[in-house]
Amino acid sequence: MKTQSESLGPNIELTDGYKYFWTYIPHFIHTPFYVYAYAFGDCLVNILIQLYDEGLPNFKESYIDLLKSGGSKHYSEVLKPFNVDLKQKDSWQKGLSMISSLIDEFEKTI
Repeated sequence: MKTQSESLGPNIELTDGYKYFWTYIPHFIHTPFYVYAYAFGDCLVNILIQLYDEGLPNFKESYIDLLKSGGSKHYSEVLKPFNVDLKQKDSWQKGLSMISSLIDEFEKTI
């Protein structure tokens, strides 16, 4: 409740019943590994951002094709033009290194 109150600010009144609101969200309880999809997507986007920043040839066209696929193809297929193989640790390390550098940058500011 304290964290939520700090996050939402003084103009939002949290009633005593608010502390139970999380129980109304069924996917928190009934869907194991629900947040895995968020972590997967976030890290994959970090990989793609780094490839874009590195100037990967034909990045924009490949990215548009990835979006056009609309989930109709397996992720491994749409990632081939980016030379990304998520079965390889190095691919994930690229995405995680971005998070690590953001943490380092934040720590320098405090």
